Amino acid sequence: MVEFALPKNSRVKKGRHHAAPAGAGKTRRLRIYRYDPDSGENPRLDSYDVDMTSCGPMVLDALIKVKSEMDSTLTFRRSCREGICGSCAMNVDGTNTLACTKPLDEVRGDVKIYPLPHMAVVKDLVPDMANFYAQYALIEPWLKADTPAPANGERLQSQDDRAKLDGLYECILCACCSTACPSYWWNGERYLGPAILLQTYRWLVDSRDEAAGERLDTLEDPFRLYRCHTIMNCTKTCPKGLNPAQAIGEIKKLMLQRSG
Repeated sequence: MVEFALPKNSRVKKGRHHAAPAGAGKTRRLRIYRYDPDSGENPRLDSYDVDMTSCGPMVLDALIKVKSEMDSTLTFRRSCREGICGSCAMNVDGTNTLACTKPLDEVRGDVKIYPLPHMAVVKDLVPDMANFYAQYALIEPWLKADTPAPANGERLQSQDDRAKLDGLYECILCACCSTACPSYWWNGERYLGPAILLQTYRWLVDSRDEAAGERLDTLEDPFRLYRCHTIMNCTKTCPKGLNPAQAIGEIKKLMLQRSG
């Protein structure tokens, strides 16, 4: 398990306890980070005893049950429930993950749930992703080519060239890796972080893209790429099993080849 620091505004006090309803069977206790910046109060950890006899197997199932049946004020993001959209990324039991694919049975003892670390908190388990998405926009994540498209409108690839995208295109921009990275904690305004750099490499290695030089120019900065110190937290925590650290290493090789 990779332990991470608490989010910003993390003077967390003991909060309210919500007991399971009378007659509940087997229960699990969730300890959930609660924070509303508009209230002026410090963050707190509220506890909820969830009746597991009427709850699904995933952390997200328990959160939905808490919000639906115990405390409607709890705020979190979620959408697909299939590990595809990345909306429900949060820190569970000390590790950044997707709540929808994290089984409760994998957590021993109380289930401790926090927002993604070292991001401003909008409310409760909802982090402010504005800087993250601005960095994504910076790399211009779309195919760029001056050569006119073929008459049939498709730019074809060989199977070998298509295979180079495996392990890259699957990224869902959940930000689990970037918010697990100490370098991103310290320099998040300037260092692009593992998620955005993996996305950059996805376009650099695409045989149909003709803007490699332009993309590398964008990274020619002391912070945007070179704050990576190969700590490997990004790869350890990725819920999709991707390897952002390897992608960053490949970008550094391209930079060296260009300068050499």
